[in-house]
Amino acid sequence: ENKLSYDLPIFTGYKLTYAKKMAKLQILANEVLYKYNEKSLALEVLKAYNGAVSAKYFIKATNKAKNATKSFVTFANELYKEGLVTQIDVKQASVQDLNVNAKVRNALNKFDLAIAYLRFLTNNKNITDVKDFESQILVQDNLNSLLKIAINNRDDYLWMKHNTQTLKSKIQMEKSSLYPNIGAHIEYGYNNDDFGDFDTNHDFYLASIGLKYSLFSPTKNSSIQKSKIAYIKANYYFEHMRDGIKLEVEENFLTHLTKKDILKEKLKAQELAQEVLEQSEQMYKNHLINMTNLLNQQANAHKANADAIMSKYDSTIANAKLKLSLGLSLKE
Repeated sequence: ENKLSYDLPIFTGYKLTYAKKMAKLQILANEVLYKYNEKSLALEVLKAYNGAVSAKYFIKATNKAKNATKSFVTFANELYKEGLVTQIDVKQASVQDLNVNAKVRNALNKFDLAIAYLRFLTNNKNITDVKDFESQILVQDNLNSLLKIAINNRDDYLWMKHNTQTLKSKIQMEKSSLYPNIGAHIEYGYNNDDFGDFDTNHDFYLASIGLKYSLFSPTKNSSIQKSKIAYIKANYYFEHMRDGIKLEVEENFLTHLTKKDILKEKLKAQELAQEVLEQSEQMYKNHLINMTNLLNQQANAHKANADAIMSKYDSTIANAKLKLSLGLSLKE
């Protein structure tokens, strides 16, 4: 017996309708989740890029410190030959110069590592250098305005909304088992081992409509209740997610303002430390301070440069995190 059969659901208690709706919602959810992950990856790329810029500035700062300590050694040697200072000044300057050499080497290594990580994230093997710090521009700098932007643009908030709606539709889909199922069955068959002897005396047709309905099934209510619980939990999280987003935006906004103010102070400190170092060099040449004091001022100036570089990096990342918490793309 050879046969072809076709089963057609006529009424499934709206199960297919809600299954289709759930599928559409999940497509939308996956689309916004992709956007959310893409934006998150952009933050990692920005960290890597600005990290490489920081390393580049560290190289510049340590080279500047190297030139200073090298000049200290030279000048101390000249003064020592003239009998104006003791040999300890030369040794102190030489020790500082060697320490700065190590810092230069370390800065070069950090730059190479930062570039390697940037290549890895971007899958671009041709990256060999970076320019200046990349900073994000915010259209609004008012907290209330930023909160409104976040609720309207956050992809994870929209993703959760789609998932919550999916679970709500799942309740209706599970309820379809409470309705009768009606289906049609169409069948064509042929009873003969020899296909060469084909005639209508050996074939048959069958068409039927069937109804299936379970009067009692404990698993029905169990599935419905599980779906309801899942929906309630998801909806509870979704309702409180708005408060969580507001808290995150406010935290990032305050951090952004703090890093901005700290950067201003660090830049002022950098400028003053450089002025103090230049004045200390003149004072040493005039024998008003010793080599120890001069080297302390040089170390302070180098630390002030390093602090300013890191503060600039922190400020750009805080700015980017704020923009990302608003649901905005860092590429815009």
